[in-house]
Amino acid sequence: MALQGIWSGTISFSLVAIPVQLVRAVAPGRISFHLLHSTDYAPLARRMYCPQQEELVPPEEIIRGYELAPDHYLPITNEELESVSPERSRTIEIIDFIDMAEVDPVYYDRPYYLVPLKGGEKSYRLLAEVMRQTNRAGLARFVLAEREYLVAVKSTQGALTLITLHYSEEVLPVAVPVAGESAAGGKDRIKGSIEKMMTEFDPGKYADSRRAKILALLKTKAEETGPVTAPQTAEEAEGPPDLMAALEEAIRDLKENR
Repeated sequence: MALQGIWSGTISFSLVAIPVQLVRAVAPGRISFHLLHSTDYAPLARRMYCPQQEELVPPEEIIRGYELAPDHYLPITNEELESVSPERSRTIEIIDFIDMAEVDPVYYDRPYYLVPLKGGEKSYRLLAEVMRQTNRAGLARFVLAEREYLVAVKSTQGALTLITLHYSEEVLPVAVPVAGESAAGGKDRIKGSIEKMMTEFDPGKYADSRRAKILALLKTKAEETGPVTAPQTAEEAEGPPDLMAALEEAIRDLKENR
C-alpha cells in the first residue's frame, strides 16, 4: 500500500534542517458498516433535526455552542474560532531532547512516520542513527489540521517516527488506590508467574480475532447470497448532466466575469 503524505516541511533544531514528509503509521483495523433501510436496502442519510421547531435545519443555520451547564450554551462563530487557531506549521522545531524511557505510555496518542524528502536523506539517516544510539527523542510543538500538538520525534528501526502526545491536563489521575503494603508471599508468587511467562514481544503473534471472524463471515455471505443493490434516487435515475453543456456554461461564465 502506497504511503500517502499528509504534511510536508522540515525537522529543525540548532542549525539542522531536514526536509521530511509525514505519513500515517497505522491503518485503522476497524470494519465499518453502512446503515441501510431493511425494506429496500437504501443507505440512510443523517439529518440535523430541531426538536423545538420540529423541522430539519439547513447547513447555513447550524452553529457551534459550548455547553456551560445542561441546556445552557455559549455560541461560538467560525470567525471567532479562526481568530484563536494557530497557524499551520511548516517546521517541526525541536525544543528539547528527552529520554523516551521517562515518558509514561499513557501520554502516547497516535504514531506517524517521517519520510525524508529529496536532499535530506543523509541528514535524516544521521539523525535517526544518533537518536537510536542515545535513546533520545526530540520534543516539539506541531500544528496539524488547526490543532497544536505536543509531539515526540524518535528513531524506530532506522526510521524517524512522530508520536503525538497527550498534554498533562488530558491525562486523568489514577483511579485505583495504590497505597498500603502487600504480602511478601503473594508478591513472590506473582513475580514467579510473570518470570515464567516472559517472552520477546512479537506483534505478529497477536491478531484481532473478531475482525478476522467478521471478514470470514462477509466472505461467506458474499459467496452464498451475494450483495444487495440499493435503489436509485431520483437524481441518479435522471443520469449524469450533459458534460459538454456544463463546460460551455462554465466557459461563458469565465468570459463574462473577465
